[in-house]
Amino acid sequence: MPSSDRSVSRRQALTLAASSAAAVAVPGLLSSAAWAQDKFPSRPITLIAPWPAGGSSDGVMRALAQSASKALGVPVIIDNKPGVGGTLGASAMVQAKPDGYTLTQLPLGIYRLPHMQTTPFDPVKDITHIVCLTGYTFGLACTADAPFKTLKEMVAYAKANPGKLEYGHTGTGTTPHLAIEEFSEKAGIQLNPIPFKGSAEIMTAILGGHIRMMSGTTEFAPHVQSGKLRLLATLGRERNKAFPDVPTVKESGWDTITESPFGIGGPKGMDPAVVKVLHDAFKSTLDDPEVKATFDKFYQPTIYMNTADYTAYAARTFAAEKNTIERLGLSKKN
Repeated sequence: MPSSDRSVSRRQALTLAASSAAAVAVPGLLSSAAWAQDKFPSRPITLIAPWPAGGSSDGVMRALAQSASKALGVPVIIDNKPGVGGTLGASAMVQAKPDGYTLTQLPLGIYRLPHMQTTPFDPVKDITHIVCLTGYTFGLACTADAPFKTLKEMVAYAKANPGKLEYGHTGTGTTPHLAIEEFSEKAGIQLNPIPFKGSAEIMTAILGGHIRMMSGTTEFAPHVQSGKLRLLATLGRERNKAFPDVPTVKESGWDTITESPFGIGGPKGMDPAVVKVLHDAFKSTLDDPEVKATFDKFYQPTIYMNTADYTAYAARTFAAEKNTIERLGLSKKN
């Protein structure tokens, strides 16, 4: 071989060897983002719904999972873990690898319960907040044969019958529970709260006549429309567009406003590129007609926050919930 050819060959070999060494020593040549987008996801993703099957939360989560599956190209499988006020999802999820294959819904209760009792997670430090998607509409409903027709009449009845008027809620420390406890304190009444694992169980109890009232999400809507239940008030800042004749609790004279955005989270330490893949997939569900129809079915608005905004929201909410719990005298005992 001529010396010039051998020289070219050596240069090519050295160049190839240098490139290979750099690829090993500097993963950026196969960047984290490119790797995640090319390789993630390569198998089914588990999405924990921390409520029983059959309720509004479960229905919304299944619609989101089915839509996200299309965007991700792999199944997103719902795993129901009801109980402890909707916080079992976070408790289970933080034990998983931060590889993007175990996610959970993040209800408002995860920012509250750690102030009330010891939990296996810190909602700010131990969770990657990926994307916020929607939120609940809360209301206080009663049976159609209840001896009161308005919130003010209910307050008068409760004052005349302290501790005898019960209401179902989705678990001690959940938003439907604390919202009514805060309202009761301001109204000067004593109600009897009865915890359930989720809204589906509450609906069975109230429609069966086992409880007189319920505080929860809009599973009550079709039964209010059919006349089986009566909606006394909603808990948002404004009247719900589906029930324009029903006043808010604040309108009725008691300054209680409860709103509850929720989204999707994963364990701490997730690769930002994997987070972006998941964020984009779940954000795309908000344009899916089937997801929009499910939101409408349960009277839930679209509440979108990107990863950075959702992370900031989590920190603010965790601090605000501490103040609420202390005000209600429900802080955990050290």
